[in-house]
Amino acid sequence: MKSYLAAAIQMTSVPDLHQNLAQAEELIDLAVRRGAELVGLPENFSFMGEEKDKLNQAEAIATESEQFLKKMAQRFQVTILGGSFPVPVDNTGKVHNTTVLIDPSGEELARYHKVHLFDVNVPDGNTYRESSTVVAGKQLPPVYFSENLGNIGLSVCYDVRFPELYRHLSDKGVDVIFVPAAFTAFTGKDHWQVLLQARAIENTAYVIAPAQTGNNYSRRLTHGHAVIIDPWGVILADAGEQPGIAIAEINPSRLDQVRRQMPSLQHRVFS
Repeated sequence: MKSYLAAAIQMTSVPDLHQNLAQAEELIDLAVRRGAELVGLPENFSFMGEEKDKLNQAEAIATESEQFLKKMAQRFQVTILGGSFPVPVDNTGKVHNTTVLIDPSGEELARYHKVHLFDVNVPDGNTYRESSTVVAGKQLPPVYFSENLGNIGLSVCYDVRFPELYRHLSDKGVDVIFVPAAFTAFTGKDHWQVLLQARAIENTAYVIAPAQTGNNYSRRLTHGHAVIIDPWGVILADAGEQPGIAIAEINPSRLDQVRRQMPSLQHRVFS
């Protein structure tokens, strides 16, 4: 593993596939021009809209999202995490909330279907029932082993509240954890940063968390603050509340230093 720059992209995705892909391309270009070799897009990067509209367009969204990710990775010669997009599930009328990791040649390295679905009555009056349109994944998320970029683990948004998932990634030797998200504005103000810091600290790993921000559609408001966090829990970069990027160094020496200073993973009693 070498030292390199990673970028967490922050978007305001809307119910317009092509508008979102154009926004994503601009931000990927910005990240690459600033030196990023690993770039993450947020959850629902290619479409955020009403559930019925998502289902009606799911085939097109899935096809164009995958083509876009491969094209961007090849054009810019970077590794890209496609935060998430809907992929139809046969004979269900529903989709998987899917994230994929693509290498600079356009090859898919890893794929994960979001396991934990956001079925919550938020105190701000909004109700979310992700399971009404999404089929939960049944497999633990993968870790992709990269000689240059480190061992990269995948997760999506609501997963961040379930530490056992990240302990699995830790057991697999993860160095860098992706948490692409569309965190609600209400919960994000209290829980987003502290949960991400906890996942970084307890697993002594970098966390890269691309995010949605602002008013995506109707009353759907997202928190923003795409961040990159080091294994000590330090916020290295924060994109704030506007579309943009958070960019920071992923440094193997820092990983080694923190793991020597705080070898808590070696002290586990229960597993």
